Amino acid sequence: MSEMNEYTPELFELVDSDGNKKNFELIDAAEIDGEQYYAMVPAVEDDDFLNADCDLVILKSIYENDEEILASIDDDDEFEKVSEFFLRRMEEAMEMMDEDEDEDME
Repeated sequence: MSEMNEYTPELFELVDSDGNKKNFELIDAAEIDGEQYYAMVPAVEDDDFLNADCDLVILKSIYENDEEILASIDDDDEFEKVSEFFLRRMEEAMEMMDEDEDEDME
C-alpha cells in the first residue's frame, strides 16, 4: 500500500463535566481573533464509518493554572462565527478533493 493511503488520526481523550471520557479526532484547528479553536468529531473505533456519530464539536482553548483546557463556547455569536469558519474550510477542502479526483480521472 502506498504511503499516500496511510492515515493516522490525531486523537484526543476529552472528559466531560460528568467525568465521562470519550475520544475525539481532530479535524481542523485555527486561531480566530486571537483565540485558538479546535474542530473535532467523535473518533470511530472500528470500521463502521457509515453508522458513526459525525457531529462536529468545536472547542475553545482556555488556560487555567497554566494548563490548557478545551472548553465549549458559551457565547452564541462567538460560536456562530467560529462554526461558520470551520464549515467553510471543510467545504473548501471537499471541493479541492473533488477537483483532485476529477483530474485523476482524466
